[in-house]
Amino acid sequence: MVFKRRDRRPFLRIIGEFFYPRGGWGRAARYVQHRLHRLPGSAETIGRGIWAGVFTTFTPFYTMHFVVAALLARILGGNFLAALLATFFGNPLTYLPIGVVSLKTGHFLLGTEFEEGDKGTLAGKFANAGADLWYNFWAMFTDDVADWHGLRIFFDEVFYPYMIGGIIPGIITATVMYYLSVPVIRAYQKRRSAKFAKRIAKARALAEEQAANIQQDS
Repeated sequence: MVFKRRDRRPFLRIIGEFFYPRGGWGRAARYVQHRLHRLPGSAETIGRGIWAGVFTTFTPFYTMHFVVAALLARILGGNFLAALLATFFGNPLTYLPIGVVSLKTGHFLLGTEFEEGDKGTLAGKFANAGADLWYNFWAMFTDDVADWHGLRIFFDEVFYPYMIGGIIPGIITATVMYYLSVPVIRAYQKRRSAKFAKRIAKARALAEEQAANIQQDS
């Protein structure tokens, strides 16, 4: 394969670099910023893609963020690649505050509370939901009766409030990122176009000079 890595990374290294990329999150952020600047399209189109990607990080569809961001970018007329790159706004350093804000906002809007107690922590509800999925999957092949109690609690107290509560902070954060990124990208594109035009003019002047020298020699 053309893009296959020459050095195959161990599984533990892959997991470790997910939580802390090589060079740190600062270097990873600069790489994403560099890639966003060099994307084709207008600054507004790229900005709408960034909006879609950032907003997606405030949704509870963790394993489908790329899909959700791509769909939003298509609806908004944003840059597809910008939307995918902007989903890196959600990472192990930001998921916790995003989740807390979204959950608290969701329960406030719904007039509910996050029930704590025996196995009532957020991690416990995720674990119970995962256990239900695993148990009910095997129940399809055995005589066991499926039990969706953990998943119902997870949906009522985590997933649904998260989905509702992430809308407002997601819109606010994505809009802020849009208005911050568009002028920066526009300035970068103008500077890049100016450099390209200067390079073309220099090459044209050199070609004209060489043509004049040849004409004089002849």
